[in-house]
Amino acid sequence: MDYVSGWYAKTAQYIQGTEIKCAFVSTNSITQGEQVGILWKTLLEKYSIKIYFAHRTFKWTNEASGKAGVYCVIIGFGLKDPERKIIFDYENAQGEPHQVSAKNINPYLVDGPNVYVESRQKPICVSPEIGIGNKPIDGGFYLFTPEEKKEFLVKEPKAGKYFRKWIGGEEFLNGIERWCLFLKNVRPEELKQMPEVLKRIAEVKNFRLSSKSGPTVKLAKTPTRFHVENISETNFLVVPKVNSDSRKYIPFGFLRAEELASDLLLMIPNANLYNFGVLQSQMHVVWVRGVCGRLGNGLRYSKDIVYNNYPWPENPSADKVKVIEQAAQNVLEVRKKYMEVEGGGGASLADLYDPLTMPPDLVKVHQELDRAVDTAYTRKNFAADAERLEFLFELYKKYTK
Repeated sequence: MDYVSGWYAKTAQYIQGTEIKCAFVSTNSITQGEQVGILWKTLLEKYSIKIYFAHRTFKWTNEASGKAGVYCVIIGFGLKDPERKIIFDYENAQGEPHQVSAKNINPYLVDGPNVYVESRQKPICVSPEIGIGNKPIDGGFYLFTPEEKKEFLVKEPKAGKYFRKWIGGEEFLNGIERWCLFLKNVRPEELKQMPEVLKRIAEVKNFRLSSKSGPTVKLAKTPTRFHVENISETNFLVVPKVNSDSRKYIPFGFLRAEELASDLLLMIPNANLYNFGVLQSQMHVVWVRGVCGRLGNGLRYSKDIVYNNYPWPENPSADKVKVIEQAAQNVLEVRKKYMEVEGGGGASLADLYDPLTMPPDLVKVHQELDRAVDTAYTRKNFAADAERLEFLFELYKKYTK
């Protein structure tokens, strides 16, 4: 919990039995991620406070030489329910706010019901389970750039079949090529024939033995294995754990079964085209922005808070599912056109989803996907993302009753 949480709790205790109004400038993390369920459930239910007004996330800077930049919120509260509640919303974190009247301001600073999206081990809806990627704890000795791999194979040609593409958040978004020497289930007699591989195994063992962490030292007993192994036998869906908030969409994508995802990606092994379509939509992005934790102003996609609590469409018809699948396929095909260029040098996902360089035809197919997903949820037309989030909170409340 952020230290400011103590001031909120202390103030809520102090104003009991009064009509005192209070407000704090705070780090925005108290309205995001796990902190919401811990802090605001206590404030709203135990101490019965009401939020009067709220400035949603903005960037605060001071005049000191270091020019520290902090992402903040301002929250005004008390015990008496006010006649008028106001949300000050910012189109961008460094701009000027505009006022929006609200019926109720919830802990996520949204006009919606008071809900607390708390950590959950399993999805609230019928959906494929999500997990983290592979975590070697190898000191980098199993990871190679293309040049390093080429040099290694000159010395150790028999090791070629044990290399797999290694994809983390940076590799996935920026199209960076990296390789991993993956030695799970390689027979001892085969390893004995590869002295350069044995050197790498010894380096990994020594790296683990030199750690101050007991569990890491234990891993030295099995130096050819990763700390976390999550290997899919089929193609699988991934999303980076950290994403830029400047992008309109969070890029999800499919990796091939022979590729290894690092623990900087989250993996959804049994996802299909419909799952991809819903998760790639604006509806899901709005949910992520509303409930996720943040790194600065970047979005931190999480398993237990974001994905496992996501309210999927309620019993969509087969026709609506089919429309989403077709729209999702169109997104993948337009991406492929720009990424897989003959002779190399194609665009990366970071290029395609940069607000300044996103191709018009990719924008168009995403808008079609957004409409298809919106229709699977409701006949209502959403005028703004705030309406989408309010709708999702109502659905979340219904699913978790």
